[in-house]
Parts: sequence; C-alpha cells; structure tokens
Amino acid sequence: MHTTIRALLGAGLVVTAFGVAVAKLPPPPPLTDAQKAEKAASDKATADAAKAALERAEDKAVANYRANHKGAAAPAPAATGQVGDSGGGKSLPAQPEKASNAHSPPKK
Repeated sequence: MHTTIRALLGAGLVVTAFGVAVAKLPPPPPLTDAQKAEKAASDKATADAAKAALERAEDKAVANYRANHKGAAAPAPAATGQVGDSGGGKSLPAQPEKASNAHSPPKK
C-alpha cells in the first residue's frame, strides 16, 4: 500500500515538474532565410524518398498480383496512367457523368 502511494506521488511530482519546465520555455526564434531554404530542401528530400518508397511498394504489389493471377480469365491492365486504357489497344466505353444530386431525395 505504501509502495502504491509513493509511486503515485512520484508520478505526480514528475508530471508537475515537466509541466512547469515546459511552461517556462521561450518560443523558438523565427527561422532565417538560410534555415528556411535548408528546411524546404530537407522537406523536399523527405517527400521524394516517401514517393519513391510508395512507388516501389506499388510495383511490388503489382508484380505479386500478376505472379499470383497468371491463370486468371482477364489479364491485368498495363499501367499507362490513362483512365479507361486497358493496355491492350481497347478502351473502355465512356461512362456518363452522374448528376451531383444523385444521392439526394427526389424534389416535390
């Protein structure tokens, strides 16, 4: 019982001390132009690395799908980046645009 009370008091003391320490910290100084440029370059490099990792993961998923579905009835479309292009010279028929109020109740 005494151990539990000591642990709770210790935890409360730590939380209180942390709150006081954080409350007294001054705000960080504004970034200089050189720091802003460095941060922008770092952010761009991070974004490029994330994009490359996503592309590798997508390529791996496509390769896995194609390897596991070789005998499927319909072949997987080639990735051309164009909507409606199945990669085999055939294109899907154009679908009419849906009205923006398609999910709204009918007007009286």
